Amino acid sequence: MAEEGPSKMELVEVKADDILPERRAFYDRFMVGTTWAAGATVVVLVLMWIFLV
Repeated sequence: MAEEGPSKMELVEVKADDILPERRAFYDRFMVGTTWAAGATVVVLVLMWIFLV
């Protein structure tokens, strides 16, 4: 196995103000998707109850 030399990657400090808007947008989209998925599940179950019982 070849030996690896020192990494030339520079690491920068990540502050909460830098990533918070991206995380908030992801959370908001996740909650909208979850709400729609729960609503669709309820609709399917009600339709099954109506037509299969």
